[in-house]
Amino acid sequence: MITATHPLFLEHLTGAHHPERPSRLSAVTSALASPTLADAVVPIEPTPATRADLERVHPADYLDRLEALSEAGGGWIDADTKMSEQSAPAAALAAGAGLTAVAALQRGEGSAAFCAVRPPGHHATRREAMGFCLVSNIAVVAASLADAGERVWIFDYDAHHGNGTQDVFYDDPRVLFVSTHQWPLYPGTGRRTETGAGPGVGTTVNIPLPPGATGDVYLQAFDEIVAPAVERFAPTWLLISAGFDAHRDDPLTELGLTSGDFAALTARAIGLVPPGRILAMLEGGYDLEALAASAAAVVGTLAGIDVPAEGLSNGGPGREAVGEIREQWERAASEAP
Repeated sequence: MITATHPLFLEHLTGAHHPERPSRLSAVTSALASPTLADAVVPIEPTPATRADLERVHPADYLDRLEALSEAGGGWIDADTKMSEQSAPAAALAAGAGLTAVAALQRGEGSAAFCAVRPPGHHATRREAMGFCLVSNIAVVAASLADAGERVWIFDYDAHHGNGTQDVFYDDPRVLFVSTHQWPLYPGTGRRTETGAGPGVGTTVNIPLPPGATGDVYLQAFDEIVAPAVERFAPTWLLISAGFDAHRDDPLTELGLTSGDFAALTARAIGLVPPGRILAMLEGGYDLEALAASAAAVVGTLAGIDVPAEGLSNGGPGREAVGEIREQWERAASEAP
C-alpha cells in the first residue's frame, strides 16, 4: 500500500480560522503513522506535475494567474479561497502526487495508493479556483490516464459536489464521474439530471442525498446505481476523491456517515476494479478527529487490514431519492451514444 504526502502541503496557508487549514493534513498523516497502519504503508516522495500535465486540464493563462498571485505573496481569490506564497507550488505538487503514485502502481509497487495532499482540488474548474481548490488534482491524474488509453472511473464521496471534476469531463466518454453528495449544499451543482453531454451522455452520475442521509442509504445507492454504471462502463482504473466531510461530526455539512461507512463504501468500490489500479486523493473533511479516523479506516481498507472504526450508520432519509436517481440514470444510459 503506497502513500504520498509532503511537508510543502503545510505551507499552503489560508489564514486563521479557515476550515481548510494545515492541521487537517497533520491529522491525516498522524493517523497513517499509527502502529496499526505504519507497517502496512510504503511512503513515496511525490514530484510536482509539469506544466504539460496541468495543461491537460487547465489553460496556460489560468495557471499563469495562479503562479503570479502566489509569487506576489498570495491573496484571496474569492470569499472562500486564499493563496499564500507557496500555494501554487503546493498545488502543482498535489496534482503531481497522484501522477507519482500512479507511476509507482504501474511499476507494481503496490495494490493501491492514498495521497494526503492539500490544497484539495475537486471544486477547481478548468478556468476558476473556488471552494478552497486551485488545481483539479484528480482530474489531472484522470486526464493523464485517459490520454494513455485507460478507462477511468472517478468516485467522489465528498459531501460537496465535485463540480470542477464534472466540468472537466462532462462530455468525455473516457471518464465515468460518480458523485454522492449532500443536496442542497455548496456549490449548488450535482442535480440528478446532470448526466453528461454529447459523447459523454451517461458517464456522469450524480447522487444528491438529503441532509441526515446515513451509510445504509449510501450503500443502497452504490448497489442500485453506482455498481450497474461501473459494470456498464468497464473501467481499468479507479480514482477516489476521498473527502470525509460527509461524516456526522463535520462542522460544514449535515450528513450522517461514520468512519466505518467510508471504509464500507471504499471496500465496495475497490471490488469493481483490478488491484494495482486504485488511487485515492484527499479532498474535504473539517473535524480533525473525524477526518483522522475516516482516513485511517479508508487506508486500512485499501491496504487490506482491519483498522478500528465506528460502526455503520443507518436509519437516515434518502431511500426514496435513490429510486428516483436510479430511474434518471437508467434513462440517461439508454440515450448514451
